Amino acid sequence: MIRFGIDSAELSAHIPGRAALVTAPSGRSADNRSSIDVLREVCDLRLLLAPEHGVRGDKAAGEVFSDSVDKPSGLPVKSLYRPGSRRLPRETAAEFDTLVYDIQDVGCRYYTFISTLKNLLLDCAEYGRRLVVLDRPDPLGRAAEGAVLEKGMESFVGCHTVPPRYGMTCGEFARMVNAEENIGCALDIVRCEGYDPRVSFPGWGRPWVMPSLAMPRYETALLYPGTCLLEGTNLSEGRGTADPFALLGAPFIDAEDLCRELDSLALPGLAVTPAYFTPTASKNAGTLCGGVHLHVTDAAALRPTELGLRLLALMRDMYPRDFAVLPPVRENGRPFISLLAGHREFERPDWDAETLIARGRRECEAFAVRRRPYLLYE
Repeated sequence: MIRFGIDSAELSAHIPGRAALVTAPSGRSADNRSSIDVLREVCDLRLLLAPEHGVRGDKAAGEVFSDSVDKPSGLPVKSLYRPGSRRLPRETAAEFDTLVYDIQDVGCRYYTFISTLKNLLLDCAEYGRRLVVLDRPDPLGRAAEGAVLEKGMESFVGCHTVPPRYGMTCGEFARMVNAEENIGCALDIVRCEGYDPRVSFPGWGRPWVMPSLAMPRYETALLYPGTCLLEGTNLSEGRGTADPFALLGAPFIDAEDLCRELDSLALPGLAVTPAYFTPTASKNAGTLCGGVHLHVTDAAALRPTELGLRLLALMRDMYPRDFAVLPPVRENGRPFISLLAGHREFERPDWDAETLIARGRRECEAFAVRRRPYLLYE
């Protein structure tokens, strides 16, 4: 069985002085204990810092929240997802000497935990604090896929110039960002033991603990680098259903027609069935949608970003009068799909899926070379 950073026998030696912990429900040890409970036994844990979704996963996606107290532990909780800011205040940094990060990521650039991690690198460097990352594997393995985020397109759903599927552990990602952006953070990575990066989640021998409520299964994480792009359109990405990012559609879609056309593409590692569903939240809440249900049949063969691009192109071409990219939330802002994609190609109505797929393959070849110096496991 893989042992994560939280399972290290030398954990206490990495966490001197007063400690603060950034964690989420997925922060658990090999014996399935909360990282909060583990650290309280081995260091002077004073404070919890909460990313999106909260320390206990009790906050909805995108919900901002204020400081509080964690009832199970009695520890104060400072929000890193509060109104108007995603950064660590100076007065909070004064309450600890070492900041510990322990969150299971899903290996996708859009997922905001790595953006929080980058912010913490910046904040710890500015305030002279030590950052300790308790490493956890990337559940999607080493594969990299999709177009690398362009300079100038950075946002909280795209914080660094990596592809949507980047194939790095959170510790490796932190090493890359710290070096490439010359942040200068005092960074310590507590490595995993027994981890082979060629082995994805099913081979870990560990349960899937939901990193957030919209990520209920490993298969959800596999599809997410592609189907999350639907969040930037008027299509339902399945939020408010029993299978987010796998149940996809809209009120104007004929499920049988879309399923037949998507199935004819014979995309590897994928089976598809027609579906009708009524989301209880998010887009099209309370409205019957037609669409498809995606099923992963071969995780190693699946190419999720290619799937996402082909699916978007198919829906655009089948329903040209109904399909739409959502407008920017802010005046003179960028559409959300551009923030997710890391480029502005989707703002052109004639964007081409084949061109974007080929671009992603080229850029990932270069990225694989670029990331090599930061990898900790071979």
